Amino acid sequence: MRLIATLLLAAMAVIFIVCLIYPRAHPAVPWIMAFSEAAMVGGLADWFAVTALFRHPLGLPIPHTAIIPQQKDRLGETLARFLNDNFLKPQVVARRLDDADLAGVLARWLAAPPAEGPNRKKGLAPLVGQLIDGLDDPSIAKAVEDLARGRLQSMQLSPIVADAVDTLVAGGRHELLIDAAVEWGLATIVDEAPNIRGKVTERTNWLLRLAGADESLSDTMISSVQRLLVEIKHDPWHTVRQRLVEAFKQWTFDLRHFPESQARVEGFKDDLLANQAMGSWVQGLWDAARGALASSLKQPGENRLGGALMALGNRIEGDDALKAGLNTALRRAVAGLAKTHGDEIVKLVSETVRSWDADTVTDKVEQAVGRDLQFIRINGTLIGGCIGVVIYASAHFVLLPH
Repeated sequence: MRLIATLLLAAMAVIFIVCLIYPRAHPAVPWIMAFSEAAMVGGLADWFAVTALFRHPLGLPIPHTAIIPQQKDRLGETLARFLNDNFLKPQVVARRLDDADLAGVLARWLAAPPAEGPNRKKGLAPLVGQLIDGLDDPSIAKAVEDLARGRLQSMQLSPIVADAVDTLVAGGRHELLIDAAVEWGLATIVDEAPNIRGKVTERTNWLLRLAGADESLSDTMISSVQRLLVEIKHDPWHTVRQRLVEAFKQWTFDLRHFPESQARVEGFKDDLLANQAMGSWVQGLWDAARGALASSLKQPGENRLGGALMALGNRIEGDDALKAGLNTALRRAVAGLAKTHGDEIVKLVSETVRSWDADTVTDKVEQAVGRDLQFIRINGTLIGGCIGVVIYASAHFVLLPH
């Protein structure tokens, strides 16, 4: 556009010169000359005005020219104040976001299936995977361990154990534990039979040993215990089973109401947390979970995060109460960011513009509005010519006597 404006001004100059050389070539020459003369004046005036914004016309240090390079610091401060007054004040941000459905926009973006080809949603899962994979710093693992320990330390274990045992008994799953204990008892009796016989023999005097009483007593003891265990195993309503159930219920009652029972369970928890193996277990669990999640997210053929995001988007879109709460939270978050970081943004804008040299500021502003400024030159040339014709006509037909 600069070239067009310059060529138009040059064309007016050429026309004016031709009219000077051939003033009587045609009756319309005076009109054309008036047009071209005024057009040159308008074009040159606008050229001077446009050029004076960015540099000194013809390199001459004329006062009040090269305005933008000389006033760049004030320009940066003005722009920063404009941003602060119109965009970054919490009240302004909250007012502008009052009717904005931020949660709806987020939900629709999450619920929309990823488009074909590269896009931000498809690239989100690998990026999150890389971020998670990068959380392998020992300090992060230590923080996770401390968080887990603190959480377990503050948690009351007794009610949890009581609820778990009650659920176990109510569902009949305690029978599996009793059966396992019975099986263990039967196997132990068989394995420890020689030791039992030896202990009985040691405590039997020599006279009874001669009579074989020790062997008989050992066999009776072993067979009696085995018979009791077999009866317990095959009789779901055995008295021992019922007593064990009552013991379970009494224990859960004690865990809920008696401090001494609670103290024993909490002491076990404290001993467990103090064990160094607990830290290794938590760290290993963290490493395994982090590695598995990162590997899953970085797999190109899988889109687990995308599916989770779509489900989350659909949930937000279909739940008005959730959407309203999320909208409120997002508005507060944005307003909070403006309040917390608004001054820093303003300072950043001001200091950034101040750090630019004059040529950089001139180039950036000229690139942004230069095309429109060249239209000002073109309009000035054409409108100046038209005004010249009007003035000539007024002088010719009105002011000058016939």
